[in-house]
Amino acid sequence: MKSIFRRSIALGALAGAMAMTPTIAFAQDADEDEAAAAEGEGDFVIVVTAQGRSQSLADVPIAVSAVSGELLEKSGVSDIRDMNQVAPSLLVSSTGNEANGSARIRGIGTVGDNPGLESSVAVFVDGVYRSRSGNALSELGPIDRVEILRGPQGTLGGRNASAGLISIYTAPPEFIFGGYGNFTYGNYDAIKIEAGVTGPLGDTVAARVDGVYFERDGFYNDVTNGTRINDRDRYLVRAQVLFEPNDDLSFRVVGDYSNKDEACCAATFVQPDFAPGARVSPGLNSFVEPVPGAPALTSTSNPIIPILLALGQDPRALTQSTFDRDIYPTAGRSYQGNTEDWGISGELNYQLGAVTLTSITGYRQYSNNQGSDTDYTGVDILYRAPGDNAGAREFKTFTQELRLSGTAFNDKLDWLVGGYFANEKLQTRDNLRFGSQYGTFAACRIALAINPALANPAATNCFGANIAALTAANGGAGAFGAATPLIVAGINNLSNVRDRGGTGDVYNQTSNNFALFTHNIIHITDRLDLTLGLRYTNETKDFDATFGNDNTFCPANRALLSPLLGGPLAGLAGGLIALSCQGNSTSELDGRSVSDQRKEDEFTGTAVLSYKPTDDLLVYASYSRGYKAGGFNLDRSALANPLFLNVNALNPANLQFDEETVKAYEIGLKYSTRPFSFSAAAFRQEFSNFQLNTFNGSVFLVQNVNGCSSSLGDTDRDASATTGACAPDDVGPGVVAQGIELETSLSPIRDLTMTMGITYADTSYKNDLVGRDDGTPLDPALRLLPGDNLSNAPEIVATSSLSWTPEIGSSGLSGLFFINARMTGDYNTGSDLLYGKEQDGYVVVNGRIGLVGPDGKWAVELWANNLFDEDYTQVAFNTSFVAPQQTYSAFLAEPRTYGITTRVRF
Repeated sequence: MKSIFRRSIALGALAGAMAMTPTIAFAQDADEDEAAAAEGEGDFVIVVTAQGRSQSLADVPIAVSAVSGELLEKSGVSDIRDMNQVAPSLLVSSTGNEANGSARIRGIGTVGDNPGLESSVAVFVDGVYRSRSGNALSELGPIDRVEILRGPQGTLGGRNASAGLISIYTAPPEFIFGGYGNFTYGNYDAIKIEAGVTGPLGDTVAARVDGVYFERDGFYNDVTNGTRINDRDRYLVRAQVLFEPNDDLSFRVVGDYSNKDEACCAATFVQPDFAPGARVSPGLNSFVEPVPGAPALTSTSNPIIPILLALGQDPRALTQSTFDRDIYPTAGRSYQGNTEDWGISGELNYQLGAVTLTSITGYRQYSNNQGSDTDYTGVDILYRAPGDNAGAREFKTFTQELRLSGTAFNDKLDWLVGGYFANEKLQTRDNLRFGSQYGTFAACRIALAINPALANPAATNCFGANIAALTAANGGAGAFGAATPLIVAGINNLSNVRDRGGTGDVYNQTSNNFALFTHNIIHITDRLDLTLGLRYTNETKDFDATFGNDNTFCPANRALLSPLLGGPLAGLAGGLIALSCQGNSTSELDGRSVSDQRKEDEFTGTAVLSYKPTDDLLVYASYSRGYKAGGFNLDRSALANPLFLNVNALNPANLQFDEETVKAYEIGLKYSTRPFSFSAAAFRQEFSNFQLNTFNGSVFLVQNVNGCSSSLGDTDRDASATTGACAPDDVGPGVVAQGIELETSLSPIRDLTMTMGITYADTSYKNDLVGRDDGTPLDPALRLLPGDNLSNAPEIVATSSLSWTPEIGSSGLSGLFFINARMTGDYNTGSDLLYGKEQDGYVVVNGRIGLVGPDGKWAVELWANNLFDEDYTQVAFNTSFVAPQQTYSAFLAEPRTYGITTRVRF
C-alpha cells in the first residue's frame, strides 16, 4: 500500500480537474478552431461516426466517449490497454499471454485465455474488425481519434458486441507535405523511435507512411535463468494511399505490418501484502473465509509448501513481497514468444446524388505463439516449449461492410441500410506437457491426502520405503484391503507421468457471419427524434480438432482403477485417475479427431427517443438488444470429466457454449458549449447465457451463467455438481450491470482544459444461479458467484486530466503541463471470486511536462507513467495443480516508468 500522502496528491489531481473522460475536438484543424474563436463562435464541434454517419458528439443519443490523438499522445497511449487512463468505464488487461488481452466496459468483458470466446468489447481499427481485443495490444502509431461506445452494439459497428465497442481511427494521409520524428528513452533501457511522412503524390492522390520501433527490458528478473521477462521488442509499419478525384469520391487504402518478439508473461506468488485474507484455514478449504491471523498460503504450515521446497522451489519466491519482481521458475523453461499481425483494407465513400455509398473491405492475418513455465514455480510441473505450437493461435479474417445512407421526406428521415459479411478461420495449436517433476509432485498430493507423514519428496513416487507401510497396514491386510496392490500400482503409474502430454493438438474453426441492418433517425419535430435500428445476424461455425498425446500412464491407471470408482475407495481411485489424466491428457486421444457445427440466427436492435429542449442540451432514453455468438471451447479438457472420458464415443457437443444476449436500458443527457460540457447516463443491462471462462487450478471451465427466479436454497453454493437445478420456465438473466456515468469538461481559457469522468457500476451475478438456459446446475467451482460482483468490475472508477499549454514570452515558445489520474475502487481479480484474489482500490497517475517550439516544430518532454509506483495486480489465479493445498499467483501491473521524449515536425 502506498502512503496516504501519495493517495492524497492523486485524489487532489482528480478533484482539481473537475471534468470528464476526454472529448477533445478533432473535427477542426487548428486554423479553423482559431478562426471560429475569433468570430466568437459558441460551439466547439466534436464529430464522431458512432451511428454510421458523421455527427456532432453532442447530438448522438448514446453513451460514447471520443478521445483525440493529441490527448492520447499526452497520456502516453501506445495500445488500447493504455486507454484505461482516459475512460473510466473501460478496463483493458492481459494475463498469461498478451494475445489474451481482454477489454471490459461497465464491468462486462470476455474472461480468460480461450480464443474460442469472442470479445464482449469489439475492437475496430479504421473500420476493420480485429478478431479478438487482444489482437490490438500492439503499437498503434499516430492516432486521429478513438471512439468508445458503451453498452451493447447490436445494430451497427460490423461485428456484434454485447458490452461495447472501441473504434480506433489512425491518422490519414494529407495533401500538405509534412513529417515527424520522435525519440524516447526511458528506464528499463526503453528506446522508442517513431517517424512518418505524408504528402501529395499528385492533385488527387496523397500518401502516408508511419513506423514505430520499441524495445525495453522486462519488468521481471528471472533469477533462475538469468534473463528478463515482460520485455518489449516490437515494431509497426503502416502505409496509406488516399485517392480523392472529386468532392464526391474518396478511396483510402491502408496496409500495415507489426511484429513482436518478446518474453511474456510471468507471475509471482500472492503474499499477505496483496491479500491479507489469503490464509491457511481449517481443512485448507479455499471456499471458507480464512481465519484472521492464520499463516499465509506460502507458509510451511500449508502442507504443499514443504513439498514444493523439497522438489527445488527457491524459498525466496515464497518469502518475498508479491510485488518483488524477482521470479524463480524452472531452469531451462522460457516465456519467449512471437506475434505477427498484418492486413490491408480499403474504404470507399461515394456520393451518388442524395445517397452515400460506403464500402469497407478488410483482410487480416494474425499469429501468436508463447512458451511458458505454466505452473509459475521452480518445480517442473507444467510447461509449453517455445515454438510454432506453443499455445499458438492464427486468425485469417476477411470482412466486407456495405452501407447506403441518405435522407427522405424533406429531411424528416435520415436513413441507413447495410450488410456485413465476415469469414474467420481460426487455428489453435498446443504442446502443453507435464514437466519432469509432475509425477512426483502429484504423487505427493496423494500422500498428503492419505497421511502427510508418508510423504517423501526425495522418492520418485513420493512414498519410497513408506510404500511398505501401506502394504503392511491392518496386520498385513493392507491399508486398503484387497485393493491395496491396485492403489500402490496406481501411485507408481502416476509418479511416472513425467515429460508427457500434448505432442500437437490442433483445433480448427471456420466462422461465416452475415448480417443485414438498418438504422433510421426520424425527425418528428425540429427538436424531437426517434431512432430505430434493427439487425439480423446469421452465424455458422464449423469445428474440428485432432489430438496428439503420449501420456500412456493415463489409460493404464484408468484401466487399473476404474473398477474401484463405485466403492468406498472411489475418492482415492478417482484422485489417482484425475491426476494421471489432468485436462484429458491421455494417449487414448492420440490421432483421434472430432468435428461439429453450430448455427445461430439472432435479431438485435435499438430504439432511442431524444429531445433537445435547447440548442445546447440533449436528453434521451433508449432500449437496445445485443448479442455475442456462441462457439466451441478449444480445450480438450472440456470433452468430459477425465474419470469418465470414453474415447470411442467422444462428444464434441460438450465443447459448445451458447450465445450471450443482453437487454439494455439507458437514459441520459448531454450539455455542450465551447467552454463547458457535461453528460450523464444511467443504465441497466441484463445478460442471459453470460459466457464465463475460469481457471479452477486444473482446467479452464467455459460455462454459460443464468439466473433462476425461484430460490435454490443455496444449492448453487454447495460442492455438488448435481444440486441447484432450475425449472426452464424460471431461467432468466444471470448477470445485471446497472449504474451511472458522469462526464464533464471545462476549458475556461484557451490554454487550459480540465476533464473528469466518474462511473458507478454495480455489475453483479443474480442471487440464484444456474448454468445453461435449460436450468442445469452451476459448476461447483463457481459456487462463490451467486449474489457477488463480477471479477475485474470495480463499483467506482474515476478519471481526470488537466492540460495547460501556456505561451512563454513572445518568442513563440509554449510550455506543456499535463497530468491525468485513474482512481479504481476495490474488486476481485479472480473469475471464480475466491478469497485472496481481492484487489484494494488504487490510484494511477501519469504526468508530462515539456517545452514546445514555435509552431510546434519541436518539443522536449519529461514524462512518467504510474508516477507514484502504485503496486496492483491485473489478475490473481490458482497456481496450477496446487489445489486443494491452495496457493495463488498473480500477473502484476506495470511499475513506474519514466523518460524523456524529443519531437521534431516539419
